[in-house]
Amino acid sequence: MKIMAVCGHGLGSSFMMEMNIKKALKALGKEAEVDHQDLASVSVNDADLFIMGADIASSSNLPAEKLIVVKNIVSIKEFEEKLSEYFNK
Repeated sequence: MKIMAVCGHGLGSSFMMEMNIKKALKALGKEAEVDHQDLASVSVNDADLFIMGADIASSSNLPAEKLIVVKNIVSIKEFEEKLSEYFNK
């Protein structure tokens, strides 16, 4: 499985989300390849799951079933909760 952290410019905030996603996956006992990219460059085939902040989610053309929207991009707890929900569907 590949997870892509997405932000507006593909630099600092998406990289920070990538690091937090990795921590959340480790806490959940899950493995995945995690990367980051900017919203303008990302395409639906780049990953199995995309995670982005609520501030840019409405600008995304990604399918809802492949998208997790977070309110707080620095909250590892929120990443754990949202990823746990995703994996348990």
